[in-house]
Amino acid sequence: MVADPSTPGAAPDRPILVVTRTDGSERKIRVGSRVLLTTEVFDTYWRFAARRQGIFYRRAAGGAPPWTDDQILSRHRFTNVYRAADRVSQYLIRNVIYNRSWSPQDMVFRTLLFKIFNRIETWERLCAEFGEPSWRGFERALYDRMLSEMLKRGERIYSAAYIMPSPRYGAERKHSNHLLMLEKQMEGGLAERICAARSLEHVYDSLRSCPSLGPFLAFQFAIDLNYGPDLDFSEMEFVVAGPGARDGIRKCFKDTAGLCDSDVIRVMADIAELEFDRLGLRFDGLWGRQLQLIDCQNLFCEVDKYARVAHPDVTGRSGRMRIKQKYEHNRSSPLAQWYPPKWGLQPAALLGVVADGPLKTQLALELE
Repeated sequence: MVADPSTPGAAPDRPILVVTRTDGSERKIRVGSRVLLTTEVFDTYWRFAARRQGIFYRRAAGGAPPWTDDQILSRHRFTNVYRAADRVSQYLIRNVIYNRSWSPQDMVFRTLLFKIFNRIETWERLCAEFGEPSWRGFERALYDRMLSEMLKRGERIYSAAYIMPSPRYGAERKHSNHLLMLEKQMEGGLAERICAARSLEHVYDSLRSCPSLGPFLAFQFAIDLNYGPDLDFSEMEFVVAGPGARDGIRKCFKDTAGLCDSDVIRVMADIAELEFDRLGLRFDGLWGRQLQLIDCQNLFCEVDKYARVAHPDVTGRSGRMRIKQKYEHNRSSPLAQWYPPKWGLQPAALLGVVADGPLKTQLALELE
């Protein structure tokens, strides 16, 4: 049975799906006594997920483009359905977290140092100059000087993926303030608090105490730290909706019946299998790993962008009407897939199934 949330935003148990359609664009989802009403973008959410994951599998298997006949997906840049499958996350997991055995303190330091800049090229320059970063070997002034020199040469040091506000530590440059923040937080026991956390939310709370880390960034960093060997919390236990996801939710639902955004994301994860079946969509997950809350949050953000072209009449809070980033094909070999060993995924062994088995046939049929 479904628990009937008695307070606004109370997390529901498993939702009851009501299949009644009042017209061609509206669907009702009942959660306890609450009834959520969808828009036509709701079905697009699931179709986008299936098509985008199909592209991922084709590329991972070494298939040649085009990987889809969806013109919006082929012309514009969208992240993967699974956050852990994206290029920067894959680099973080393989080259920052699991490239050797690190102490828990070093793991927190390395992960946060990488994520503050979130740029592979910046990390590799630091490694080339100072060796593998570690908390014991960290010399802030030297790191600061090298990054300042990169900026003087016109080089980028931050990724454009996140807006990284500068903490107020009195330094002239943003990166200097970020290095100061990292140093002071590590000296203040941040790594110890994170490693002693009893839930993903507790990790998030520790990060929220850091200057300039708002709810969205703190949640993203918590997910990154949870990839490591010293934390092992379920990605189904806690989620925070970012600005793009909140826009996506508004586009998918006419009425969320008072549920907070994190609970709407939880509902989507809960009904995913039912919705893929209803729409006749094949969705194989990530080598058997089903959609997690972080992935459903991410999908709302990407569908917000997709709907700007597919459903221009459906507007969100931001009012944006176009997708800025165009897709440019990278002709390099597909990135080898590698995930936290604790997840038990074996992508290398299963890619043959994608390349030669039933899934290849299914993906080919989708393009006809």
